[in-house]
Amino acid sequence: MKEITVKRIASGVPEAEDVRRLMDESSVEFNPIDTVNWIEYPYCPKVEFRIAHTGAALMLHYRVSEASVRAVAPGDQGRVWEDSCCEFFVRMANEPEYYNFECNCAGALLLNFGRKGERQRGPEEILQKVKRWTSLGREPFEERIGECSWELTLVIPVTAFFKHRINDLSGMTMRANFYKCGDLLQTPHFLSWNPIDLPQPCFHCPDLFGQIFFEK
Repeated sequence: MKEITVKRIASGVPEAEDVRRLMDESSVEFNPIDTVNWIEYPYCPKVEFRIAHTGAALMLHYRVSEASVRAVAPGDQGRVWEDSCCEFFVRMANEPEYYNFECNCAGALLLNFGRKGERQRGPEEILQKVKRWTSLGREPFEERIGECSWELTLVIPVTAFFKHRINDLSGMTMRANFYKCGDLLQTPHFLSWNPIDLPQPCFHCPDLFGQIFFEK
């Protein structure tokens, strides 16, 4: 099982546009999302992420280089996993239910909570609190063929964990996995940070999440 210590950065709830600078100033390192779990889908674009927190919010920064990009989902709670999509699945350390934050390269976000097959959609007012920035802009677009590099940042306030009451992330331990997919891209792919030992592509496997420790 892979593990990450999530560095604490002295800040409130920053804007998504400030995440890269804050992480650079605190020397937060990138982690690769490069595990090809299923031989039927061998394509492995270059994907990496880094994660930090402020106590009041969790920050994510993804960097991607892939052979094509797609952002067809028209808005939040759409089928973003069919686009160029980065995902963060997380659960409290001893609970079977989990959150999935899935965001395409145009910033459209999907957020649900629960067990596999019993998912509850995140309320609209909660999704609006998750701040997003993407280097490709926020407008949907059809697939663009050709090598493309892009970046995505998310600021997830503690209130986005809408089934829990979290005041401060400091000192918490959670189970999580980080993914990159593109189900309907020219070259579909299903990459993970922590390996997934299942016969077919499935990211909804909380028993196979890695572990993240939030620095005090």
